[in-house]
Amino acid sequence: MALAFGARVLKTGIAVTLALFLSTLLNTHSPVGAAIAAIFAMQPSIYRSWRYFLDQLQTSTLGAIMALLGGMVFSNEPIAVGLVCVLVLMICLKINMADTVGLTLVTVVSVMEASGDWKFAVTRFALTLIGIVSAFVINVSVFPPKPKRQFINQIQNVFNSMSLLLRTAISDEIKESVFKEEKGNLEGAIKSLSDKYHLFEEEQKKLKRSKFSQTRQMVVYKQMLGSLHKGYEVLDAVERHYFQSLRPKGTDAFFDSHLELLIRFHEHALLKFENKLKPNEDESELFQQANGEFMKHAITRFDHCQEGMLRLSIVAAAMYDYGHQLERLSRLAAAMYDYGHQLERLSRLADHIHPVEESR
Repeated sequence: MALAFGARVLKTGIAVTLALFLSTLLNTHSPVGAAIAAIFAMQPSIYRSWRYFLDQLQTSTLGAIMALLGGMVFSNEPIAVGLVCVLVLMICLKINMADTVGLTLVTVVSVMEASGDWKFAVTRFALTLIGIVSAFVINVSVFPPKPKRQFINQIQNVFNSMSLLLRTAISDEIKESVFKEEKGNLEGAIKSLSDKYHLFEEEQKKLKRSKFSQTRQMVVYKQMLGSLHKGYEVLDAVERHYFQSLRPKGTDAFFDSHLELLIRFHEHALLKFENKLKPNEDESELFQQANGEFMKHAITRFDHCQEGMLRLSIVAAAMYDYGHQLERLSRLAAAMYDYGHQLERLSRLADHIHPVEESR
């Protein structure tokens, strides 16, 4: 899979450049250690950068001390280097700092090369710290990662890709090779969304106190992501079971029409979060009824066709579950709309009260 060029790729290059530049101030002959540390230390979020900085500082210090002692006692014999690496690795795993192991072992090997020369060892350790600090500074100051904004912007793009596949899944209009390629791309995009969600969920829990409004947003984003997952499961069910089953006349139209209803409702739910649609209190209720009726009709419709019933029931159940999640998403959108209007009314009331208080 090709690596996409983005801010993190650019920042890694800048961090390596900064680390190499700063390492020249130490007049070292081999500043490669600083560059390696900068590459390892570049993280996808500010919290993880800070967490990695603190953890790496501890494990690298531990590794450098053990390597220095090992070099004094055993010199830089290959067996001794390997044993010290194993010991440091075991300690890092024991204290739940496995993410820092790679760079820590690089520090151990480079420090043991000094064979007990503490000045050389300190220089190598300093290079590691320069690389870590360079990556942290660049990550925070240059295009700081904003996983929440990236998540919101990517939601609509992923939905557009998924809706195209859902609309052509039953009608079988799209080429099979294109369908599989697009479905694979969709799976990767949803996984990327999941990673971004976990990043800003982690940041919210660790870096700041969770406010009620932020908690509500996290619930909404989780439901958005869950709805996309359910839509993908419908695609997977259609591919695995639908065309392998015996279908009575009218089955394609029956499934296709409900898929269109699901997609349109999903689209409306997303537009509600953007305040682009007028509030419609009856829409969710009517959709819930239609989704339930679809499942009931699916069960009775395929009862006489035993050979194809099980496969078609799997597809119908996946579509029903997708609709159930969409209904929850729509209700969350309505709740967010009401909450926003309450805040707006309170703000207007406060603006009306303050001038009176100031006049007193």
